[in-house]
Amino acid sequence: MAYTVISATGARAPDTGTRPPLADQEGDRPAMPGRTDSSAATDRPDTAAPAPGTPAAHTPHPAGTAPAASTLRLPAHPERARLAHLLAARPPFARQLRRIGPGRVLEIGCGDGDTLAACAPGSVGIDHDPHSVARCRARGLTAYTADAFLAGPHARPGAFDALLTAHVLQHLDDEQVEELLRAYVPYVRPGGGVLLITAQEAGHRAGPEPVRFTDFTLLRAFAEAVGLAVRRTYSHPLPRTAGRFWRANSFVLVGQVPRG
Repeated sequence: MAYTVISATGARAPDTGTRPPLADQEGDRPAMPGRTDSSAATDRPDTAAPAPGTPAAHTPHPAGTAPAASTLRLPAHPERARLAHLLAARPPFARQLRRIGPGRVLEIGCGDGDTLAACAPGSVGIDHDPHSVARCRARGLTAYTADAFLAGPHARPGAFDALLTAHVLQHLDDEQVEELLRAYVPYVRPGGGVLLITAQEAGHRAGPEPVRFTDFTLLRAFAEAVGLAVRRTYSHPLPRTAGRFWRANSFVLVGQVPRG
């Protein structure tokens, strides 16, 4: 199956006016390095660069040309299939979605709609690939290409309760990430949630042409650059150290749109 990243190029953003304890919490905010440094230089173990031998970062793709399969849920190695079966979320990211509360979700990079199918009624997916959009619609889901969404009835400021983008941001450079978030965050109501998910080391190495290693530090930097409040960061489904060998482990950032 092929999936592609949604580009926000040309998209017009509309005008908008007690964290619980967690074992895998990122902790206190580190000083922010330059966001073009994908290693996010720091001595914190949860923000380390990929181990030696990791392929060098690829030249960033022009806006709108990010590689196929960018929203693919990577399969586990055959020898780890049993553990993958035990840990797999059905549907994908359902647990993360519960963390940001019920309501209508705008999913950026919806692929064939596996996650979208589990979202609340009225949720909408966006994907750059019209074939993925067609497969979503064949399942009875509401999905659009980016241009069709902007021209459609769902593109209203504050129309959604939450935004989700999973395994997309690592395929974009700084400018493209901020452009995407600035284009779509305004469709989330004030106080609504934003869920950003990216691959850890093993998934990064196995993924299709990632532009950068997008860890907790970079996710926080991107969220804050577009005005989001960062509520929590954590590793899923296993603790952070597992990400060095377990493809399915992901960085998760839970953000919130300011209330006013």
